[in-house]
Amino acid sequence: MTQLPTQADAIVVGTGAAGMSAAIRLKKLGLSPILLEKTDAFGGSTAVSGGAVWIPCNPHSAEVGHADDSKEAALTYLSAEMGNRMNAPLVNAFLDTGPEVVRFLETETEARFAARALGPDYHPDLPGGTLGGRVMDPLDYDARKLGSALSRLRKPIPEFTVLKGMMVGRTDLGQLPNMHRSLSSFVYTTRVVLRHLNDLLRFGRGTRSVMGNALAARLGKTVHDLGIPIYYESALAGLEQDETGRVQGVTVEQGGQTHRIATRHGVILASGGFPQSDSLRQQVMDHARNGGEHHSMSPMGNTGDGLTAAEAAGAIRGQNNLNAAFWTPVSKLRRPDGTKVPFPHLFLDRAKPGLIAVTADGQRFVNESASYHDFVSGMLRAMETGAKDFFLICDHRFIRRYGLGAVRPFPGRLSPFIRNGYVTQAASLADLGGALSLPADTFAQTVTRYNTDAATGTDTAFDKGGSAYNRYLGDPQNTPNPCLRPIDQGPFYALRIYPGDIGTSIGIVTNENAQVLDANGTPISGLYAAGNDMNSIMAGSYPGPGITLGPALTFGYIAASHLARNA
Repeated sequence: MTQLPTQADAIVVGTGAAGMSAAIRLKKLGLSPILLEKTDAFGGSTAVSGGAVWIPCNPHSAEVGHADDSKEAALTYLSAEMGNRMNAPLVNAFLDTGPEVVRFLETETEARFAARALGPDYHPDLPGGTLGGRVMDPLDYDARKLGSALSRLRKPIPEFTVLKGMMVGRTDLGQLPNMHRSLSSFVYTTRVVLRHLNDLLRFGRGTRSVMGNALAARLGKTVHDLGIPIYYESALAGLEQDETGRVQGVTVEQGGQTHRIATRHGVILASGGFPQSDSLRQQVMDHARNGGEHHSMSPMGNTGDGLTAAEAAGAIRGQNNLNAAFWTPVSKLRRPDGTKVPFPHLFLDRAKPGLIAVTADGQRFVNESASYHDFVSGMLRAMETGAKDFFLICDHRFIRRYGLGAVRPFPGRLSPFIRNGYVTQAASLADLGGALSLPADTFAQTVTRYNTDAATGTDTAFDKGGSAYNRYLGDPQNTPNPCLRPIDQGPFYALRIYPGDIGTSIGIVTNENAQVLDANGTPISGLYAAGNDMNSIMAGSYPGPGITLGPALTFGYIAASHLARNA
């Protein structure tokens, strides 16, 4: 364990996208920052995320046919999403600085991005919404370039990998399932698999980083190349202030000892929010407070250290957000060692044709092809009227073609998931409803109505497949609606799901410079917040893919720039 310093120009807490963006910017501006990391690996939530980065008018949008996007259109869209909750100064700072941040990262760091020509905002039919260009993906990265730091790169969630740790990216999703039907897919798959097997022999892990892991690896490479020290297993315990209230240092828990580190110029909090804190969740999530299950996909170390320390120093948390977190439905998967872990249902199954979601009363409650955030919002509304249990329902044709949660499409194995109870199988829909204790008549009516609608291509109950975003996630080979098909080919399957999240949206209130504010709206000198420690500029709404990482990179950069200007 590396001995902590007693002083630093600037202290950045957290090594996700926001923290590393801030540290790199500080270094490039001539300061000598340090990074504090609570766990034994760098990358934070970024390293286990999908990696999408939402920045309107980014430098790559024109390359994919969206040169007509504008700040005005983005403002219109965000205003339609947030209404009077929109903090105009913060949103303007993000929209004005975001493209600059992309150029900075691609010029000064290993980070590289590609915009999606087709990647709709989550509500593209709202004024100002677009079908592509605003969301970017990090390019895949050869993590062998990290050298000795490779062992510190946070590994992806095991259930998102194949063959003992081979990461699967967006390109892979189109190639791997077709390896038996396409020569080019077979060649692609063979090359990727052989590379991975070689990695296992040489490094004991996969090194072809994709999605969020690629972004973390790319930023981490620059952090290490610049000589910015990362102190691992060093948890923020508190902030120290002088007699004027200026933050002048931190206290850190490392190896059972408390250490003090003084800062010459300031502290930037980017520790990932509080999604893994039961006590903080219960303060802001009604269903958690009322005893309902809730599961987060964020790293276990994200327990609100930044928020707790900031509030003790006089900061306040956001009070007006639409939602407390960025929701996703999850199922619970039993690992071979017997432990249960959450598995997120982001987009690979729910929007596909031939699936519905029902409550324990046997009725649908939401458009299944809505964004993961909107889907859980539907669950929470149903819970307000008494619903407690939720299930995804599909038939055999569906589960073998598209998979279901952790169950992979054919040729992936299905029987182990039936044996361990992850999915429930029944010969008929009536038997399936009986196994789940659903009201027989209501459940039968629900499926009959859905199947009738599926045959016509119009979902009269919830308009599944009714938006461009819905159809983007459906099966384009299924007509007339890529999101609708009857559930009629036995056997039939059910999977229990729960509310979950990929991070908290409630955080520390800041101004447009990422300065932390006190109850009077006055900046606390020397203290900044970014990433999920910062109250979301989206006010708890979820306008599109990457609306956490885009602002995280941007406000990490903004915080560092302001700190350096006032050093």
